[in-house]
Amino acid sequence: MPLLAVDDLHLAFGARRIFDGDSLAVEPGDRLGVVGPNGTGKSTLLKILAGDVTPDAGHITRARGTRVGYLAQEHGEVADGPLLASVLATAPGREPVEAELARTESALAATNDVDEQMNLSQRLADLNQALLKLDEHYASHHAERILVGLGFFDDDFERPVSALSGGWRMRAALAALLFQRPDVMLLDEPTNHLDMPSVHWLDGFLSSVGQAIVLTCHDRRFLNRHVSRVASLELDGLKTFKGNYDEYLEQRKLALEYLEARAKKDEQRQKELEAFVTRFRAKASKARQAQSKAKQIEKLEAQRVEIPRFRRTMAIRFPEAPKSGETVLKLDGITFGYGARPLFEDLALSIRRGQRIALVGVNGAGKTTLLKLVAGELQPQAGEIIWGRNVAPSYFAQHHAESLDADRTVIEEVWRAAPERSQTEVRTLCGSFLFSGDDVDKSTGVLSGGERARVAMARMLANPANFLMLDEPTNHLDTESADRLTESLEAFDGTMLFVSHNLDFAKRLSDTVWDVRAGRVDVFPGSLDDYLDYLTAQQAETGAGHPAQRPSAAGRPPAGGDKAARQKARAEAKAAQIELRRRLKKLTETTERLEAKIQALETEKAELEVQLADPETHLNPDTARKTTKAYERVQADLERAVDAWTEAEAEREDLQA
Repeated sequence: MPLLAVDDLHLAFGARRIFDGDSLAVEPGDRLGVVGPNGTGKSTLLKILAGDVTPDAGHITRARGTRVGYLAQEHGEVADGPLLASVLATAPGREPVEAELARTESALAATNDVDEQMNLSQRLADLNQALLKLDEHYASHHAERILVGLGFFDDDFERPVSALSGGWRMRAALAALLFQRPDVMLLDEPTNHLDMPSVHWLDGFLSSVGQAIVLTCHDRRFLNRHVSRVASLELDGLKTFKGNYDEYLEQRKLALEYLEARAKKDEQRQKELEAFVTRFRAKASKARQAQSKAKQIEKLEAQRVEIPRFRRTMAIRFPEAPKSGETVLKLDGITFGYGARPLFEDLALSIRRGQRIALVGVNGAGKTTLLKLVAGELQPQAGEIIWGRNVAPSYFAQHHAESLDADRTVIEEVWRAAPERSQTEVRTLCGSFLFSGDDVDKSTGVLSGGERARVAMARMLANPANFLMLDEPTNHLDTESADRLTESLEAFDGTMLFVSHNLDFAKRLSDTVWDVRAGRVDVFPGSLDDYLDYLTAQQAETGAGHPAQRPSAAGRPPAGGDKAARQKARAEAKAAQIELRRRLKKLTETTERLEAKIQALETEKAELEVQLADPETHLNPDTARKTTKAYERVQADLERAVDAWTEAEAEREDLQA
């Protein structure tokens, strides 16, 4: 029996219909991802499941005793008071037990009847036992572990929730939801307000829980790891698919290819039947056959295949970057701070051509400040930023999207960034970001957050650049748009420095990590995957809930010995480890590709064997010869692929050992 279900759901906002007879069920232990472009109703669906929005029509059922927890995308709500106490207060079942305990104590104090006193005393004992069980099940150390994992320090536990900023209140709301352990967790973009270490922690936490989860997330990798079923908001209604997000995309693609092939086949068959009917309708000897063909035409029309309609997606292509010098940028002795205390002091860093650097660290460590210093939006209090030869920088930040001129249209805003371009060029650029036709004449003041972000990106692409500085570029984008942006940046041949909490975006694009913490920047020579492995190792060694914030023995050299030698040895060991991971990753990709090729060749071989076993194939010598040659080619390709797979798999196993 489903824990939660909606049936025959109907909802419209004015003339815009969001749901039209759709149904969805959440089973025990379900891992359901809700996907679709921005504005299609993902958040609305979660609000309906949570009971916060009442649909125009439809049935919403909840299994008896099922607890549902909901994290909205904005405006997280936690009880006021100290942070830790407010999270503990959300433990389910405590409030009614405490209320009954107070009533029982009052009744016991007011009665003189011995029998009643005995009964009330027993009831008090039962209630206190129930509280003890609640305390055991929802112990303080569970809440503390979750708060630390989401980036809070121990000394934040007594801070009032009202003193927290909006983003940290959202974290507190997420902590309360995870602490409650409801039967169904409705999570609407839970990574939005988290830094990379906290996203990494949440990733591990959600992997370990057994409750049902309904999740929206623009991070493709995070979504893949935590869903086993997808509910997609398509143009023709809500559809469900088994598997994670990647498997859903593949299923949708295969289904579309099948329907298109079937429609083409039916269309060709109908043309043949219509030609027969037209040719032989008037001939008495063929009249019965013509009538039969006409009925077949009617049947084909009645069973006409409907090709599902899909929304357009962004088609971004970064122009070829002009080549810069080998050194793109140097930070020499940079000092900067807000107020008397410097945030950075005597910072020395450099960026080489082609590097893809992910800036990571806890919120407030200074990632965005460092990016603004590099971009020139902030000036250092001491030190110098030295630019390399022929560097063409471009900077994208969320506040750029928010500060678009509300009175200008989309095309005016984009054209303003490159006035030398023709109107056709600017319209084409707007079209690649899904602004076409009359959409380009909309004023930016009426656009959604995601639409404004797309305008800001279009402005960035209006001028070719070879050094991109990006601050959370996937915020406000849906999963498919974030994926298109990531794919386009993978093909970009310039240099990048970026901040992103999107695991898929950062892992696919990074080859270096700058870890910003405690006024310094540690350079990690590897991808975000390597960096997160390092964090996990730190956490395992120290037992700290949030390795990026805790003093770590793994992060300090051991006492005694030659410091320079130890640092060199650690660097060499780390480099060897990174190289090993890279070789393993490449070999794994090779074996997976070869496995797919072998499967395809075996399928082709089996089909050719069927043709060669068919006597009709050999009636035509030319057909027989071509089929035999094709079979010999496939057999040879298959043998080569198997040999290559065996060799690659053996090397991979040796490296793993």
